[in-house]
Amino acid sequence: MAEKKYLDHLAAPVLDNLRYQHDWTELQILTHSPIDNSPLPRPLISGLPPRRLYLHPDDQIEMLISHPNPEDRIPETPEVEWVLPTHLAEKWTLRSFAGVFDSMPPETSAAPGRAKRVLLATVHDDSTVVYYLMHDGIVKPRQN
Repeated sequence: MAEKKYLDHLAAPVLDNLRYQHDWTELQILTHSPIDNSPLPRPLISGLPPRRLYLHPDDQIEMLISHPNPEDRIPETPEVEWVLPTHLAEKWTLRSFAGVFDSMPPETSAAPGRAKRVLLATVHDDSTVVYYLMHDGIVKPRQN
């Protein structure tokens, strides 16, 4: 019971940081899967960032081909992102991260299935929040 309260309290400052410092909308803390209502191993936050956080290299190539004029602004339609609140002192293993990815709802994009990434929100004792994009598996690097 104490661990559940700790995890809930860890998610609250991350949600506030996303809402007030990074202008995310449609934020919610999820403790149960929206698909089958099974409990999640940890609370996750879902929300809509003001612009797209990540563009897969294959999608990047496709966008560059479809917008040949470099002066044109390429549209950045944001998509719902999943955020995993963690504390800096927590010890994580590949198995624990895999458990989080297994519990996440599948993507609703053209390639449905297991979620491919999560935004890892690491909270420090002074309430500083640092964000890292974490992928499930190996992702080829972006082309510059």
